[in-house]
Amino acid sequence: MPEQFDAILLLSFGGPEAPDEVRPFLENVTRGRGVPPERLDAVEEHYQHFGGVSPINARNRELVAAIAARTELPVYFGNRNWRPYAEDTVREMAEAGVERALVFATSAYGGYSACRQYHEDISRARDAVGDAAPELVKLRHFYDHPDFVRANADAVRTAWAQLPEDRREAARLVFTAHSIPTSADAAAGTPADGGHRYSRQVGEAAALVAAEVGVDEFDVVWQSRSGPPQVPWLEPDIVDHIDDLHAKGVPAVVVAPVGFVSDHVEVVWDLDNEAAERAAEHGMGFARAATAGPDPRFADMVVELVREHSDGVPARRLGTGPSAGCTRNGAPCAVDCCVPQRRPARPS
Repeated sequence: MPEQFDAILLLSFGGPEAPDEVRPFLENVTRGRGVPPERLDAVEEHYQHFGGVSPINARNRELVAAIAARTELPVYFGNRNWRPYAEDTVREMAEAGVERALVFATSAYGGYSACRQYHEDISRARDAVGDAAPELVKLRHFYDHPDFVRANADAVRTAWAQLPEDRREAARLVFTAHSIPTSADAAAGTPADGGHRYSRQVGEAAALVAAEVGVDEFDVVWQSRSGPPQVPWLEPDIVDHIDDLHAKGVPAVVVAPVGFVSDHVEVVWDLDNEAAERAAEHGMGFARAATAGPDPRFADMVVELVREHSDGVPARRLGTGPSAGCTRNGAPCAVDCCVPQRRPARPS
């Protein structure tokens, strides 16, 4: 049934916007996880390579503006790990008289880091504000929404056209998403649906985009793993996979970061630097598709997700896998859904 809401909150991961913000940001991300300082040193170098600025906050502000241009509701912006913090934004909303708001989290998928942790962010922010905090309803997963799929598909087509003509036909389409520990993936979802919700949704999103492009054969690989080598994570890694494709005689690769909705340091470092450089070492053609967030259809999709609640618009899904994510005030989808795992940090 349609409901009345008076604001939208875009909730994201956050990122530094100046060189002196990088270390405090990384310490926020990894607090309580026992990450050794040398690991933070290595990740900090990636950020400083780009002047200490992650593109994610700028992309999110652009998305906020695009959403605001499509709706009469005020649109707020908050982060988990850096300014503007979700707690401060929810306090601002309360002071503005917001009573009920819909929350768009910038992750298309299920899983602990991709979904349940955003529920925790909502709960923590409301607790920080107290009784005056607005009711917050998190929007559902959108990995299989037609606008998300088509935006990614057009980005793949654009990237493919950037390859030399003589290599396009034999190029391999490779989708990437953030790797997570295999134990965390097994716990993604509920025991009733068999877990592995994260990797299954990423795989289905990749298949939907490939079908939209008209490609029958493609690969799903992973990137940005961290943590001790003895802890199993989803594999293969994108750089290792490029080595394997080269060994098989593949002349070029189109890499599509379907697991991400906007560029940030992990996308531009892992793909535009490490993966691109490895392909160049092998003499392979390389093209990286854009993320879906800047595409106008992405903001259209966010407004449509809002209208599912405010106007009773039917949900549009192309996939068949389990999907959830819509809950109130930080409650998880189910008590046993996407339970947190003890795992290494995930700088983003």
